[in-house]
Amino acid sequence: MNLEALVRPNIVSLRPFRSARSEFAGHADIYLDANEHPEPSRYNRYPDPFHKKLRAKIAQWRNIEVDQIILGNGSDEIIDMIIRTFCVPGKDIVRVIEPTFGMYEVSSRIHDVAVESIPLNLDFQLDVDACLRDQTEHNKLLFMCSPNNPTGNDLNPSDLLTVIEGWQGIVVVDEAYIDFSQQDSLLKEIERLNHLIVLQTFSKSLGGAGLRVGICYADVVVVKYLNKVKPPYNIGSLTQEIAEELITALMESGDLASIISERERMRRFLSGIEEVIKIYPSESNFLLVRFEDHLELKDFLEDHGIIVRDRSTLPGCEQCLRITVGMHDENAQLIANINEFYALNKK
Repeated sequence: MNLEALVRPNIVSLRPFRSARSEFAGHADIYLDANEHPEPSRYNRYPDPFHKKLRAKIAQWRNIEVDQIILGNGSDEIIDMIIRTFCVPGKDIVRVIEPTFGMYEVSSRIHDVAVESIPLNLDFQLDVDACLRDQTEHNKLLFMCSPNNPTGNDLNPSDLLTVIEGWQGIVVVDEAYIDFSQQDSLLKEIERLNHLIVLQTFSKSLGGAGLRVGICYADVVVVKYLNKVKPPYNIGSLTQEIAEELITALMESGDLASIISERERMRRFLSGIEEVIKIYPSESNFLLVRFEDHLELKDFLEDHGIIVRDRSTLPGCEQCLRITVGMHDENAQLIANINEFYALNKK
């Protein structure tokens, strides 16, 4: 696919801001080029604007080329960068599945980009025909999330590939929860499908939500244009260092089994509650659960210091709470409070 033809014309011609640290990438004894405070400390120099060491670590971890990686201040910033790079405000269109992560739509509307929502079916799987129907040259972006948030399930891989192959613009597949899933990442498809962008994050399996580091994998042409719109120093030096340490820790332990085990423990418990209407399949670190009395239960849990997420206003998620898998003791307390709630209600 001719990727440059999909980029906003003003971004194609844009001369990006060049910071002092992007103009000189070597080592020197004295730095007098960036108006930094001269007294040495851990904080007085600007961070590497291209995150070279961290990207190299990610490339080793995910077995992908360094030049196919760009990082953002959380996936939110990357989503914003993608929309700014490809979509002309007031003219182009973003298509999203529904229900899904809300920032795809919010970021689009912030940039005055129209949004078309494609409902998932009753099993929260893709309607392939609806995803691909009525495409025009203004359908620049399609966002999908697998495993999906807030539903927790993997999207069918063959359906995913059919949609990606049939989409005429840029496809973004958000894999924030991929490490909890048995499904393979789509990273290996980027070489074959150059219009595919894959997003991942430090916020879930790596335990770095407070760091705000999102990962974007894409064709080198896409990365080139995203770098044009990326703020020069979007990830701090300490954040980059800690992010490297988190990857090392996960590579050495490889252990997400306890979270998955606790997820299944929660599923078994909830399946025995008469008032639970449905527990949706999950390949993530949370469960979407439909209760007969979801708001009363939510309020009861809040009164006992436990916060879960009401997702009942989203299409297809009526009466649903989203419950993140906590530590063993936290889950035990949740189980105890749910049992208490239903015991009181049956008196």
